[in-house]
Amino acid sequence: MRVDPSFRPLGQSRTANEGVNKQVQSNQFSEMLMQKNRQHTVSEMQQMIKGIQEQGDRLARHMTVRELKIYRQMVKQFLEDTLRKGIGLKEVRGFDRRGRVKRYKLLEEVDEKLVLLAEEMLATEEGRIQLLHTLGEIRGILINYVF
Repeated sequence: MRVDPSFRPLGQSRTANEGVNKQVQSNQFSEMLMQKNRQHTVSEMQQMIKGIQEQGDRLARHMTVRELKIYRQMVKQFLEDTLRKGIGLKEVRGFDRRGRVKRYKLLEEVDEKLVLLAEEMLATEEGRIQLLHTLGEIRGILINYVF
């Protein structure tokens, strides 16, 4: 005996948009996951800025090579993380004047808050960074003098 596939058990009805509901739920989940990831990234960057400022204060109090290296390392790590997480590389294909296919690579700001955070950190730490630049120049002069 053959059963017709259109028959359902009692209490179950087939709706036309069952698959659509699943897609909407997965989109909501991915959006929520992206939002949490952004929040985590921003809080992580704020902690890094706080650490950089504390290290800058230590460097101002105790001007040693060790403190300078730690400070430079922290600033470098912060800028690398900001660029990695805040700016994305996007490849776009277009046409030039003659109609040939041309590939363009565009830098796209993924998260504006991260970029603003980096600019704010650079503005507050500008004096210390200038000091590091001057110290680096002095170090280079000394190395050139020795060799």
